[in-house]
Amino acid sequence: MSSRLRTHDQVSGAPNLLLLLPGAYMKPEDFVAAGFFSAAAETRPELDLIAVDLDLQAISGGRALPALQAEILEPARRQGYKKIWLGGISLGGLLALCHTADTPGGVDGLCLLAPYPGSRQTTNAIDAAGGLADWQATAAQLGDPEFRMWRWLQHPPPAFPVFVGYGSEDRFASGMQRIADCFPPADRYIIPGGHEWPVWRLLWKHFLEQDYFSA
Repeated sequence: MSSRLRTHDQVSGAPNLLLLLPGAYMKPEDFVAAGFFSAAAETRPELDLIAVDLDLQAISGGRALPALQAEILEPARRQGYKKIWLGGISLGGLLALCHTADTPGGVDGLCLLAPYPGSRQTTNAIDAAGGLADWQATAAQLGDPEFRMWRWLQHPPPAFPVFVGYGSEDRFASGMQRIADCFPPADRYIIPGGHEWPVWRLLWKHFLEQDYFSA
């Protein structure tokens, strides 16, 4: 990984900012090719976009999210954006949740498109404890960002806006439903389809149609 995170930006001085984290083996330019940037420019001119390239080695080594905070989020906050949101697809959604769990107040909302629910080792341990409501994280588990994410999901801040969307035939749909169930029904959007761009494009369109960024 280079010393600085690589990004693809659509910044025009809008009052709000959303950072997009790609899924595994995706690049920031994939958001452009899928029409995410053009749809935002048309529907939400009050929203700047930055898609971030997170190297898998940096993610597994624990360097990616601290770099995201130091290199992008903190400077953006100093710029005076009214609202800063963090979003992601699949692994990017998991990382957005992990960062939010570890950095309270770091962002003002989340856009989670088909968020990967984490490894089976993590979810199986929670199931073995009786489910998310009954699970109590051990000190050892809290050394793992996935477990810290699920602990945050037990009691997310009630006024914290989160959009969660996924395809009903997604191979990770059961885990995604667990995530979605942690938030009010109005924040959840499920459509037919799998773990694929056509589904994510429709979810993105629906997200942009919501009134998250109006004055």
